[in-house]
Amino acid sequence: MVAVLAVLVAGLAFAGCGRALPAAAARAGCAPAWSAGWHAAQQAVPGDQLAGRTLRMVVRPQASGDAVRLRLSNRHGDGPLGIGAVSFGGAGGPAEVVDPVPVLVGGRPDVRLAPGDDVVTDPLPVRVDRGVPVLVSVFLTEVPTTISSHPVAMRTAWLSAPSDRTASPGAGGFGTTLQSWPVLAGLEVHAPAPGAGLLLIGDSLVDGVGSTPDGDDRLSDQLAARLATGPGGPRTTVLNAGLSRNQLLQDDPPAGGDSPLTRFDADVAAVAGVRDVLLLIGTNDLAAGARGEELVAGLRTFAERARAAGLRVFLATIPPATSGGRDAPDVVAARDHVNAWIRTGAGRFADGTVDAAAVLAEPGDPLRLRPEYDSGDGLHPSAAGYRALAAAVPVPALSGSPCPGAPTG
Repeated sequence: MVAVLAVLVAGLAFAGCGRALPAAAARAGCAPAWSAGWHAAQQAVPGDQLAGRTLRMVVRPQASGDAVRLRLSNRHGDGPLGIGAVSFGGAGGPAEVVDPVPVLVGGRPDVRLAPGDDVVTDPLPVRVDRGVPVLVSVFLTEVPTTISSHPVAMRTAWLSAPSDRTASPGAGGFGTTLQSWPVLAGLEVHAPAPGAGLLLIGDSLVDGVGSTPDGDDRLSDQLAARLATGPGGPRTTVLNAGLSRNQLLQDDPPAGGDSPLTRFDADVAAVAGVRDVLLLIGTNDLAAGARGEELVAGLRTFAERARAAGLRVFLATIPPATSGGRDAPDVVAARDHVNAWIRTGAGRFADGTVDAAAVLAEPGDPLRLRPEYDSGDGLHPSAAGYRALAAAVPVPALSGSPCPGAPTG
């Protein structure tokens, strides 16, 4: 209770968290700023059995700072979403929170979101550190039939028995586990100077299917670990906007969510601090019958839109796969067409490429994944495969921080 009161008192004085920078840095746009420290793309899913219960979800920020605020979403809801209370704290054991602190919205503990709405919470002056997990608890009082959620988190979350358990540090009552992030769409961090956000967007290969559940070894995790040890790495935040079963050329709300073109504003342009975007997508389009030239046109459109938004854009080739008819001759021919364009013709539209197909393919049989890089389904990389992909990202071509040498948190 003392820790909670101390934080709440500090919150009353919160105005502009962060250490002061030299005047020259501030004039150059390097003053303390909010930027995304974690992101979860949203899609429509059933809201069954969530009303009157508390969600407890693990978030692993990829940026450090002296305050946080959360983005709560009813973007895909088909009715009002009632949130009775939210709390934030350190991660203890499974479903256990260290010093849970109330999170307010407009000075209130509760908020009601109309269909299609998101809300950003009030700033909470608590310290977060890059890579150190935190727990967010959300008590839902009113839940529509369809809610906004990230359904494939590769991370365990918990659902309580009927009750508001946001203030409870213990795991008691959280008897149901989930593998999703309902309602929670993002976490922003207030840092002494803006960093550089690299956002990965695409399908299940970005979402991390095939990686280790709770193992933090998705492509985005492995790339973040790589950047953390390199020059300027602590100022680069890797964000994940993948959606499993996602397609570039068509929306599929019940299965794969909206395409990156449809969700560009929410999952790219609106994400604070993003300077670079990497698109890895196409295998589901090909399985659905898309032609190679159609995918090339879609990739060009996405790249042009990203550049028009002031971002550097990177395109990844489509890896081989043997599941779902993806090794049929016409599908392979379409994939080869797309990959050839990315390798030789995308330079006018993209700032760099990642040859995911060359990295992951079996050298003696380019129609399938290397065994050590195959998670076992012939489509999704293993943790080793994601590590190899992360190593192939052209880090020197990334934008980097606009404030090199500034404190990182």
